[in-house]
Amino acid sequence: MATVNAYINFQGNCEEAFNYYKSVFGSEFAMLSRFSEMPPQDGMELSEKDMNKIMHVSMPISDETMLMGSDVGGEWATDLNVGNNITLSITADSKEQADHLFKSLSEGGKVNMLMDTTFWGSYFGMCTDKFDINWMISFGEAPKE
Repeated sequence: MATVNAYINFQGNCEEAFNYYKSVFGSEFAMLSRFSEMPPQDGMELSEKDMNKIMHVSMPISDETMLMGSDVGGEWATDLNVGNNITLSITADSKEQADHLFKSLSEGGKVNMLMDTTFWGSYFGMCTDKFDINWMISFGEAPKE
């Protein structure tokens, strides 16, 4: 069965927020990576300020649930506002399930990132459904060696 977790986007204060959540939930980060760790992307230049921002952080808050987050901003997130900054993240049990969920959730909505294998090793895509709910769908989240 697929699992669903909350993914929160921040405008530059993700690290501060997650350090706070760490103290609230008494948990440690399962993963923390910064934009400086991202391979170069065609047509995308990051400022020194943005290089230190959080690209992805995850933290277990129970045996079944992860809280995840990222800093966004600049030209790739001009429409981010409090209220549309939370995404439901689904970890599928198979690539086929991921494709089915993505196709179903994006129907009548908007595809934000097609399902594809990412540089971190997951099969991953993003969409907004017809009710304006943001979704991330992934399969195989093991980092590349």
